[in-house]
Amino acid sequence: MERYQGKKVVIIGGTSGMGLATAKLLIDGGARVLVTGLSKAGLDSAEKEIGKHAIVFASDARSLTDIDALASRVKSEFDTFDLLSVSAGFSIPTPLENVTPAIYDEMFNLNAKGPFFAVQKLAPLIKRGGSVVLTTSVANVKGLPGQATYGAAKAALRSLARTLAVELLPREIRVNAVTPGPIDTPILGKVFADKNAVAQIKEKMSGIVPMKRFGTSEEVAKAVLFLGFDATYTNGAELPVDGGWSQL
Repeated sequence: MERYQGKKVVIIGGTSGMGLATAKLLIDGGARVLVTGLSKAGLDSAEKEIGKHAIVFASDARSLTDIDALASRVKSEFDTFDLLSVSAGFSIPTPLENVTPAIYDEMFNLNAKGPFFAVQKLAPLIKRGGSVVLTTSVANVKGLPGQATYGAAKAALRSLARTLAVELLPREIRVNAVTPGPIDTPILGKVFADKNAVAQIKEKMSGIVPMKRFGTSEEVAKAVLFLGFDATYTNGAELPVDGGWSQL
């Protein structure tokens, strides 16, 4: 029997990068998967790549209306499910003096508010004994220049993982967080249009990380699935996948 045969999983932000890598591992293991995304390019790409094996659903992770619609779709497709992975997230690197209220709100809406209400709306559909894995960031424990609002929002999400873990204990639903460091995903190219700038940033970051390299989306995906299915006596925890950056 395949490892995840019979499992049903919802991945918010699953059309690219770490979320997509998680979906692929699950599909290879026999799971049924629903992934969400927002950009048309991402949705179209995911549809071509995994659409025959997964449900690709357009949903804005910041929109409470979209989260309600997602819960309805999950109910109709799965009835109940085993794992909620919240992978959607984005950083707008901005020095303190340039942060606007709009940037502040965007960072908290996407990285803290949206995930909170996603758990609120979808938790009633998670099976007893199921789990939630939130995606935080090394920025929630490291003081990174230009990442004040992003890091603060991810720190809020880390705090939510603890409180939600306690609140969902009566239903035996575990809540944990995976905490990526520098990961080689397409998101850098979206933040920085200049390819030379991307190359310089990657070289600089690789030099800072103790393991002297970026991580891969697959390495984060394996950590998500470990927390989601294998770590059955782990709850309210944060698992760094950052090459040792936050620990050494």
